[in-house]
Amino acid sequence: MKKFLTVILISSIVGQFSARAQVKKDSIKTALLIVDIQDFYFPGDRPGLVNVEEASLKAKEVLQIFREEKQLVVHVRHQSNKGFEINKNVAPVKGEKIITKHEVNSFLNTDLLSYLRANKINRLVIIGMQTQMCLEAAVRAAHDYGFNCIVVEDACATRNLTFGGKTVKAEDVQTAVLATLSGGGYAKIITSEVFKKGEKKFLYDNLKF
Repeated sequence: MKKFLTVILISSIVGQFSARAQVKKDSIKTALLIVDIQDFYFPGDRPGLVNVEEASLKAKEVLQIFREEKQLVVHVRHQSNKGFEINKNVAPVKGEKIITKHEVNSFLNTDLLSYLRANKINRLVIIGMQTQMCLEAAVRAAHDYGFNCIVVEDACATRNLTFGGKTVKAEDVQTAVLATLSGGGYAKIITSEVFKKGEKKFLYDNLKF
């Protein structure tokens, strides 16, 4: 009888821990937000962004993980008369949400926020182009709306900028923007390699950023 009661007690304790673990896992709902990886940023009539092809392939790797894990994917594209198509490296598949925007901020005048909330999303992995424009705007807005944000830095790209007769290299633009987002508490910045190694952690765990 004692042995039977002991087994019941142990089973009950294990069940409680399992339930708590499940609650912890289920409390994190992660989506991938791909911002403006569109053909107009690739070489053609214009040079395109610096390292744009490499960044899009890193984005493809991140996207593949989300698909394998059956996690929500949202594609955002900026309205344009030319080069409007989402690049083939991250082309949407059936069932993935596509949002067309007319502003720098992906949330402005779109249904992005309502869609994420309807799906109970509270964490976003954000990648895309350009780093200092639509990518940064999406991160800042997402943070202000209460989302926990992760940016995969090498799945983003930008260009050289000129101001006041001075040219700032794309690498420096990217570094400055990501440093601001990280230092300002807007997002955790990681590489695609770090994301791939710890994908379950970044998708499901309660992390302190």
